[in-house]
Amino acid sequence: MAHSLQINQSGQSASVGDPGGLNGDLNRGPKDGDLVDLVGLDRSEIGVELEKFGLLPREARMRTRQLWNWVYVNGLTDFEKMSNVSKTARQMFAARFMLRRPEIVSEQVSSDGTRKWLFRFKDPKHPNLPAVDVETVYIPENKRGTLCVSSQVGCTLNCSFCHTGTQMLVRNLTAGEILGQILMARQLLGDFPNGVRPSDGLVPKQDTRAITNVVMMGMGEPLFNFDNVKKALLIASDGEGISLSKRRITLSTSGVVSHIGRAGDEIGVMLAISLHAVNNELRNELVPINKKFPLEELLAACKAYPGLSNARRITFEYVMLKGVNDSDADARELVRLLAKIPAKINLIPFNPWDGSPYECSSWERIETFADIVNRAGYASPVRTPRGRDIFAACGQLKSTSERLSKRAQRALETPQKEIAGKTDEEK
Repeated sequence: MAHSLQINQSGQSASVGDPGGLNGDLNRGPKDGDLVDLVGLDRSEIGVELEKFGLLPREARMRTRQLWNWVYVNGLTDFEKMSNVSKTARQMFAARFMLRRPEIVSEQVSSDGTRKWLFRFKDPKHPNLPAVDVETVYIPENKRGTLCVSSQVGCTLNCSFCHTGTQMLVRNLTAGEILGQILMARQLLGDFPNGVRPSDGLVPKQDTRAITNVVMMGMGEPLFNFDNVKKALLIASDGEGISLSKRRITLSTSGVVSHIGRAGDEIGVMLAISLHAVNNELRNELVPINKKFPLEELLAACKAYPGLSNARRITFEYVMLKGVNDSDADARELVRLLAKIPAKINLIPFNPWDGSPYECSSWERIETFADIVNRAGYASPVRTPRGRDIFAACGQLKSTSERLSKRAQRALETPQKEIAGKTDEEK
């Protein structure tokens, strides 16, 4: 039986003290907007920030290594608990930095053990703007656990079978907010040293990582937020931090051809393509970005993907829609299209949502489709639906965050005393 827990607390617990740093004014406390969030900064950026506070390059490098270890290996959010750091340095860190974690709005656990969190992020630079909500899903198995991470609040793609597509794009998530989902999930799953595993739901044993794989398959199109996704995934795969193998990180795209090669060259993680149709006419309807990047261009980009080999196959995702794309002819054309591309084909039973015009193909039809693909030499596992009862399954994610008009956003960002002094026309 699925259950839901409403939580009204924040994962942020960074200690923010008054000292101004090693050479600063000890009586001057920082304003929230002046604090620099360490989560999402790479090593060089942390070093630059430390040098701004008067540290010499050699000490800045040493302090960077300390911070990196405490944040990403140990999962700390309180500078005072960094036991191998001097008191003076801890005071400097607390006065200059923060370690943001999202607020946990709710947690739901499915009858099959899948977890879904609704995380809320507030922009410390623009505190008057509404917070944004994103959904993050954890899919546990006996010896592995996969975290499905969001890259945007909402989505612009309007794929007709996807619930997320019914939510307009609100904004891109920052690198820190993408990493914040991973860090918060690890904390909640007891995945940091001395952490405690939850007793409800399915979670791998304590001697195994709770999160072994990360997939960028949550809300949004990752390649439309390329720079932040790149930065977050390079930090997540850093061997001295979270240390996820790039072969255990998968970036899924609906077909942003212009950035697929860059993803291979600059990020180097595994690639998944949301395909769902074997001709341009149908794919234009199901995945409208196909009108800009048609199948021919998409498949050419896949064939040229850096590092592509039998050991680094591309996963093609194919949602099974009753009477739409599930015929024997569709299966044979799928095999023809993917000829000479090292590939795995994930067949995804459609996950229903209110208002959707589609139905899931029957299991008999899915199995027949899979047999045709298998006989052609392609692995075509049927993805077991997970978390349907809590709307955590593929294509079901959505939050209630809404995009503000530019005028409304400017009004919230502008201090009220400035607004009061303007004419009606200026407002």
